[in-house]
Amino acid sequence: MPYDSDEALLGLTVPRVRSALHEGRRVLVITCATKLALLADALGRDAGQIDSRVSTAWFGHPYRTLAAYHEYTRGRRTLIIGEPVWEGRSEREVREYIRYESVLNAALQTAATVMLCLYDIRKVPESALDFSHVNHPLLLGSDGGEAASSRFVEPHELVLNGDRAPLPEPAGDAETIRFTARELKRLRQAVGDFARAAGMDRNLITSLVISVSEIAANSVEHGAGYGTITMWVHDGELVCEIADPGGALDDPLPGYIPPEPESPRGYGLWISRQLCDLVELRTEGGVLRVRLHLNMGA
Repeated sequence: MPYDSDEALLGLTVPRVRSALHEGRRVLVITCATKLALLADALGRDAGQIDSRVSTAWFGHPYRTLAAYHEYTRGRRTLIIGEPVWEGRSEREVREYIRYESVLNAALQTAATVMLCLYDIRKVPESALDFSHVNHPLLLGSDGGEAASSRFVEPHELVLNGDRAPLPEPAGDAETIRFTARELKRLRQAVGDFARAAGMDRNLITSLVISVSEIAANSVEHGAGYGTITMWVHDGELVCEIADPGGALDDPLPGYIPPEPESPRGYGLWISRQLCDLVELRTEGGVLRVRLHLNMGA
């Protein structure tokens, strides 16, 4: 839903909120505090029936946000109105939020949820606004009417700038360790030691070790049975790349969709995407490379 004024925002959202409440849906609205106040004033008594969140708190990390949506929608009929924070984000962060907007179509496909994505065209970056037609099957016009987007692509078909480019080579002082199933404990210790020596905030080291351990265990159990990890520091991040000669994954959206609770597989990449700032995957020459980025935090 693109809009260019507070009046347009209220004119398009208030009727849908009231209709959803009439249908017995739970309503969650996430935007800035100022717009939440405007919406509350416009809804009057109905404002007490909606859940509201401030966007800066809700949209801190795209894939943690995705997990929060899963938790909120489970077992409920819902209307969600969401407006990510675009201002002040790096190009990489904007790219991942564009990807997240696409993944939502698959991640919430089985939920009894109607989602309305807000785009304040006065503030949204041009790249995000352009991809709004790619990521959303329906577009809402200024008159409130819905139209199918002729540019919509399924999440597993989305290709963003840099997705198919080779990953940059590791730093010249990178450290590489080979591992097998018997050496996973030693690997976890080595990653922790490297992070501490590099000066990573101790509260983040556990997240890094868990993420590396999950991906390495996948390589052992479902890949070649062994692999290598390469670690280095770049631009304030600790980067760990796990290389598995077992080949490519067959999941079209690896780590973006949470595994079913009873599933014995599929947790490694999902957990890593929750804990790390960025997870990149490439398959080159029959080798799957999973690159984890986590801010040093110090």
